Amino acid sequence: MPGQLAGLDFVVLVAYLGGTLLLGLFLGRGMHTGKDYFLAGRNLPWWVIGMSLVASDIGGTDIIGVGGAAYSYGMAVGNFEWIGCIPAMLIGAFVFIPFFWRSGVYTIPEFMERRYNAAVRAALAVCWLGFMACNLGIMLFASAKMMNGMLGLEFLAADYQTLAYILLTAALVGVYTYAGGLAAVVYTDTIQCVVMIGGCLLVVVMGINEFGGLGPLRDAVRENEAQVRQAQIAELEAADPIDERELQHLKNADPDHIEHTELILPVDTRSPFPWPGILIGLAMVLSPAYWFGNQAIVQRSLGAKSEFQAKASYVSGALLKNLIPIIIAVPGVIAFAKFPELKDADTAFPTLVAHLLPSGLRGLFLAAFLAALMSSVDSYLNSAATIITNDFYMRFYKPDISDEHVLSVGRVATIVLLIWAIGFATAVSFMEGSGIYTIFQTLMAFFQGPALAILLCGVLWRRATGIGAFVGFVTGVAFSVTLFALNQQAVYTALGIEPLFQIADPFLYFSVWAFLVSLTVIIIVSLCTKPEPDEKIAGLVYHRHLRAAEKKD
Repeated sequence: MPGQLAGLDFVVLVAYLGGTLLLGLFLGRGMHTGKDYFLAGRNLPWWVIGMSLVASDIGGTDIIGVGGAAYSYGMAVGNFEWIGCIPAMLIGAFVFIPFFWRSGVYTIPEFMERRYNAAVRAALAVCWLGFMACNLGIMLFASAKMMNGMLGLEFLAADYQTLAYILLTAALVGVYTYAGGLAAVVYTDTIQCVVMIGGCLLVVVMGINEFGGLGPLRDAVRENEAQVRQAQIAELEAADPIDERELQHLKNADPDHIEHTELILPVDTRSPFPWPGILIGLAMVLSPAYWFGNQAIVQRSLGAKSEFQAKASYVSGALLKNLIPIIIAVPGVIAFAKFPELKDADTAFPTLVAHLLPSGLRGLFLAAFLAALMSSVDSYLNSAATIITNDFYMRFYKPDISDEHVLSVGRVATIVLLIWAIGFATAVSFMEGSGIYTIFQTLMAFFQGPALAILLCGVLWRRATGIGAFVGFVTGVAFSVTLFALNQQAVYTALGIEPLFQIADPFLYFSVWAFLVSLTVIIIVSLCTKPEPDEKIAGLVYHRHLRAAEKKD
């Protein structure tokens, strides 16, 4: 097949992965206690954390998923970095991250119990654990997608090829993850970050050069959009019944308009990225919830040497984030210009890499991709194990255990989670209709809005109560899942109603409405229940924390 790895590619692949594994195992030799494993002894420098944040956030899911979304919908997906990451990271750097670091907690759910109660902690921990466990499977499946596009196991049937790649990746990750802790994750991430950015930039430059510059690339995209539009019109006209609304939408489209190069899409766009969803659902809900409350992200800053280094890590990561849409979204647009008839958008990036890169560089890029995937999986494994150990095992089963026992429990949890991830990845491989990135974002939309609501109320409003937070969170999650169910064709057809949202995969709107419902319920129930004692929330609510710090000074 075109793009199969040559002997030189395998040499580069084995050498790079072997070096990364050895570095991770070497750093993992220092793991003696739970604090070492989960927080790296709180001894991490800012620049390492900053690069680790970026490396994990652009792991296998994003390389494949964002490239696929850009192939289908264009550069509007880049707003998930420019609008969806940078503002939230800067706010988090100066408000929430130093606040959490000073609190001395291991997990965000742990902070929620201190502020509210054990019920809120357990509910949030269950949601984060469920999301992380599913996301691990999605990451393994993303790796299988990339390897399917570049490696050849032609003696196996297509379904068995995917399973083989999932098992291979899981084996590589399992060895690295079991031995290493947070320190191994972030230090190896620095290498992976540099190689990933370099490899993706190489694909962008070679792709643009393939067309002879940006002008010819835009012309090719315009031409392919017109061809795809005509094919869709023909398909709709042959359908029974005919979707008149969609048909008129396509016929009225401006032939000179290039949607793939637009950053701001109108309200009636058929893509999942209309501007209200981006501005409100992403910038104001999903992004803050992710960067303020995602355990896999925040846990890195909790391992910083000092409060200043925790702040600096987020600022440096935000600066580096400016480059990310260019290196992971643009290749999807280039792939659309080059290969407009791909059946599966998630194969866009692998197909482009296989076509553009020569022998040796293909192996390096695949090695970098797998290394980035390993860093992301390791991060989520480590964070999910932290939640299992701290928020469930130690909180509800054995509170008084030694640090060595904590380390053992964390490693057992890592193995169990990896086995689960293999099973979930296999299940995802049989799912059709939505891309990897959409699955990932929809899972987050179920609980990110309610999670942000209880976090903001807990940190910024002293009157918020534990009962209000629990009822608001559960109500918001239930509301989000209900919106998702009512927007499924089988459900709204059976009920005889119109779909709630006209866009494809409206996860951004799920998060907005769930956030507003949760916020409303938290406020109403909190005002109707007894306030939390002042001595309980001292140092946990933002303005009171500042007063406490001023008195201390």
